[in-house]
Amino acid sequence: MRTTNAEPPSDPLGGHKTPPRKTWRASLWKWTKRFSVAAFVLAVLSAVTLYFVIHHFERDLPDVSDLRANYRPPQVTRVLARDGTLLAELFVERRTVVPIESLPNHVKLAVLAAEDARFYEHEGLNYFGIARAMLRNLKAGRTVQGGSTITQQVVKNVLLDSERTYRRKIREALLSRKLEQSLTKDQILELYLNHIYFGHGRYGIEEAARDYFGKSARELSIAQAALMAGIVAGPESFSPRRDLKKALVRQDYVLRQMRAQRFLSDEQYEQAKNEVIELSPGQDVKSELAPEAVEIARKLLATLEPERAKFGGFTITTSIDPRMQASARKAIREALSAYDKRHGLSSALKIPKAAQTKKAAKGRTAPAKDVVYQGTPDYSQHRVYVGTVLSSDDNAGTFNVQVGTAIGTVRLTDFERYNPQKLAPSAFAPVGAQLRVSLLAPVPQSADKVSTEVRVPLRLELGPQGALVALDTRTRHVIAIVGSYELSAGGLDRAMQSKRQPGSTFKPVVYSYALHIRRVTPASRIDVTPDVFEGNYRPLNYEGWQGKDAVSLRDAIANSINLVAVRVLRDVGPRNVVPWAQALGIQSHLGADLSLALGSYEVTPLELCGAYATFAGGGTYIAPQVVTRIVGPDGKEVTLPTPTPSRRVMDEAEAYVTTHLLASVVDYGTGARARALGRPVAGKTGTSNESKDTWFAGYTSEIAAVAWIGYDDNKPLGASETGGGTALPAWVMFMKGAHEGRPKSEFARPSSGITVIKIDKRTGFLPYPDDADVYDEVFLSGTEPVEVATPPESDAGAAMDAMSSSNVSDASVSPRDAGVDP
Repeated sequence: MRTTNAEPPSDPLGGHKTPPRKTWRASLWKWTKRFSVAAFVLAVLSAVTLYFVIHHFERDLPDVSDLRANYRPPQVTRVLARDGTLLAELFVERRTVVPIESLPNHVKLAVLAAEDARFYEHEGLNYFGIARAMLRNLKAGRTVQGGSTITQQVVKNVLLDSERTYRRKIREALLSRKLEQSLTKDQILELYLNHIYFGHGRYGIEEAARDYFGKSARELSIAQAALMAGIVAGPESFSPRRDLKKALVRQDYVLRQMRAQRFLSDEQYEQAKNEVIELSPGQDVKSELAPEAVEIARKLLATLEPERAKFGGFTITTSIDPRMQASARKAIREALSAYDKRHGLSSALKIPKAAQTKKAAKGRTAPAKDVVYQGTPDYSQHRVYVGTVLSSDDNAGTFNVQVGTAIGTVRLTDFERYNPQKLAPSAFAPVGAQLRVSLLAPVPQSADKVSTEVRVPLRLELGPQGALVALDTRTRHVIAIVGSYELSAGGLDRAMQSKRQPGSTFKPVVYSYALHIRRVTPASRIDVTPDVFEGNYRPLNYEGWQGKDAVSLRDAIANSINLVAVRVLRDVGPRNVVPWAQALGIQSHLGADLSLALGSYEVTPLELCGAYATFAGGGTYIAPQVVTRIVGPDGKEVTLPTPTPSRRVMDEAEAYVTTHLLASVVDYGTGARARALGRPVAGKTGTSNESKDTWFAGYTSEIAAVAWIGYDDNKPLGASETGGGTALPAWVMFMKGAHEGRPKSEFARPSSGITVIKIDKRTGFLPYPDDADVYDEVFLSGTEPVEVATPPESDAGAAMDAMSSSNVSDASVSPRDAGVDP
């Protein structure tokens, strides 16, 4: 093999030139410079790019500087009885915000151990966690994990939406840095503890502690705090109510973390580890005691705080007495159940005879006046309709009813009042049976016709409804209010919203005015014979008063004689009684005609109770009140509406005489059942035309109460139903419960203005010598009779001729008679 030696290049002048040698150091330097320049350019480009990226994402970032001050998450509004008993909780999110200073250290440390042990060390971002999450997300091709610190979770839950995108992650990181610069660590942790979800509809540490352990978060033990801290990572998975064993495993992890981070000593760890966890039965409040008062409170708050009320956090104290409220509810229910039993409303329905078969269940037929409805029912009219049972489903516990052109469904379990035997729907409501129902929702429409595929929910309207309201005679606080048999929040409150004819319970309004102007006295003798009054008005006495002789005002009110009330009203003038009734608290429209005497114009039970409470309260009207205090989420009291100023309607003596007259109704009149109370009682029964409304309104020295029972659609209750037999039993039952444990007390007699003298029972005059038929009567001072009765054997008709409507002489009539329009 031949090798050729290369010659160096020749110099043009004939010599040879040696080229410069390149060392490795020169090459390294060359590439270092190139790399440095490239790195610098890349760094500049990266910085510029980062600047524009940050600038882009910062443009619409929320402001975090006032986050804590403006933090207004949805909270629970609590409605309380007057003794602090919880009546209801109103909320969108069940949360109660608490300051971090109120929480013990072990509660805060448990959450840190479970979620972010280095919270007080980092500056808002866990870079290692973020990198790890990004790698997992890239590998999965989607966002499956976060690497969030507590600060980032606050940003995500409070300031941003919950979408899992890289854009949101960048915004989250930027905001986390800003949040750390704007708030202290404690402030951030406070936001976190109040906002996080603990499962079962509970948000924040306070509500969760109340739910799981029945106590405030500030009372949690270390073991309980560790259990709750473990729930945060997976409220559905680690809930002790769903899986206690799994929750305890998570609790053990949190306790070990707390010890590893030196948040606990070995002794504390061992003690907490061995503590037995006992969950509370739950703290749900379903407004079962006083939904009527809760609704009043809710509406008032919405009126006073239309914006803040949406976020909750208020504490509303009402005047409701829990024991009396329970007594009122029980009284109305038992009175209605007694009515149902009397009228066969608590047994299976019966098929009308025309369609009845041998297999038809025993029960009742629809009353003759209940005609099956024809047409399309209208939800907005709130009517009661008569429909026909089409089918039933015992498995679902429902039966279907044809109501005109619509078909509705009744869920029988919602109406146990009418089905105490718990019959299956097919047994309770056989096909073909007729019954009264109302719509609970609009009838579904399909194109231009009623849809028969979608069933409208129906409510059974088989029996009447009732209401009871009670006032403290001293403060006029509403201590009990019942507006229906059911416990339905937001339903019709008949105690405040239903206007019904008060019947004879309105007579004391007329008589009190007549006493006030000194037109009558309790001993006044008044004609009871039938008459034709102005406008061809022909009132009759209830069931026909058999007596023909004039009766005293006391006997007339005790026996509820209608013609006496009409004659007194004619005498004093209807146009004078209307403003008098308004002064007593009746706000509903009243007509100035003679039918007013018999309660023909509708009022609410609350209005009537307010008027009777004026009698009981010595003649001073004070507007009834349900809400007594509202405290906002900031701890400041909300100013309540300025109450109607109290007003003196009648003097104490006049109120006392009115009360004394009403006591006769109980002593020997139509309200005799109230004697079962075993203490001084004043009151009046009331029954409207055709027994559509039955009432009892009355009071003791401490409590005034009104009970009403009737059908919502004015269906007659039945000829045998009266105020004394239908409503009075509910009143008595309530008052017995309300006065339990209270000493008996007499009605306070004024120190002046009252005179008690003996009078002749037959004439109402002063007794003649040796008169044996006498009794003590109370008079307003100056209205006592001055004429002496004549013995009956000497002049049988003298007394009657002397006075046709009153035994008060012209000389004894007060100047307040001036201007009376008869």
